[in-house]
Amino acid sequence: MRFSPLRTVPDGSGRRYLSPMPKTGHIAIAGVPNAGKSSLLNAIVGQHLALVSPKPQATRLPVIGLHTTDETQFVFHDLPGLLEPRYMMQARMRQAALDQLARCHAVLYLHPAPLGAAPAFASLAGLDTPPTVPVVTAYTKADVTPAEARLALGPDALLVSAETGEGIPGLLSHLEQWLPEGPFEFDRDDVGTQPLRFFVVEFLREAAFEFLEDELPYAFTAEVEEFREHSSPVYIRVTLLVERESQKGMIIGRGGRTIKAIGAHARARLEALLGSPVYLDAWVKVLPNWRRNAAALSRLGFPEESSAT
Repeated sequence: MRFSPLRTVPDGSGRRYLSPMPKTGHIAIAGVPNAGKSSLLNAIVGQHLALVSPKPQATRLPVIGLHTTDETQFVFHDLPGLLEPRYMMQARMRQAALDQLARCHAVLYLHPAPLGAAPAFASLAGLDTPPTVPVVTAYTKADVTPAEARLALGPDALLVSAETGEGIPGLLSHLEQWLPEGPFEFDRDDVGTQPLRFFVVEFLREAAFEFLEDELPYAFTAEVEEFREHSSPVYIRVTLLVERESQKGMIIGRGGRTIKAIGAHARARLEALLGSPVYLDAWVKVLPNWRRNAAALSRLGFPEESSAT
C-alpha cells in the first residue's frame, strides 16, 4: 500500500496536524467515437461543459473540465477523436488531440463496455508508439451492459456510467495515483478553464447537431462577435457560419423556426453556466469551404499542423 508524503498544516487552534501533499495533474480523455467521453466529463465535473450528441466526431477542440477534492485537482481534457483525417479541419482536430496527449500525465482511454474488450490504444489512435504516460482503460455505458458482457471483461475492468454515476469514484481513485504532487493550478471552485466565448460556440454547435439533418452540423460553426458579460441580460452577438449559400436557408428554417430553436437551446445552456439571463443575437453568414481553408481554421482557433506529426 502506498502512502502519500505528509505535510504539517495549521488547524486554526495553534496546533498543527499531518496532511497529505496536494496533487494536480492533467488527464487526456480519448477513445472511439461515441464512447461517451463528453458525457463522462460532464458527469465528473457536475456541469454541462462538453457538447453531447449521438452523432460521431462532434468534438472539434479539446474541452477542459476540473474536478477538485480536498487534496487533488484533476484537469481533464476531452479530446477530439484521433481519426484518420480526410480534410484540413480533421487534420487540425487530430493535431489538437496529439498536442494535449503530449502534455498530460495520464490517458483515460474509454471504450463502450457493450462492444467487448478494448483494442490497444496506440493501434486505435494510429500512433507509431504507445504514449509514454500511463494509459488507464475504462469501460463506459455500464448501465446498458448485460451481466454476461461485464463478466467477459474480467474482474479488474473499470466500468463506469455517466448516466448513473456508477464506477466514477473508483475511477477517480485509480487515476489519482498517476498524478504528480504539486499545488492546485486553478481555483478549487472552478469547473472549467476556457473562456466563455468558447462555450457559446460549443453550445450552438450542440444545438446544430440536435436540430439539423445529415451532414449540415459538420459544415456549421459559429463566431462570437460581441460579448457584454456585465450587461443585464448578458448580450452575445454571434455569426452562424456555413459553407454554402444553400445552407443558409436550412439554418434559418421556415419562418425562422430552426434558428430560433438553435438559439433557445444554446441560450438555456449558457444561462445555466452563467447563472444569469442571456440575450443571444444570431446572424447567418457563408464562409466558403471553411473546413478546408487554412486561414479560416486558424481564425476559428484550430491549431496549425506540426511538421513532426
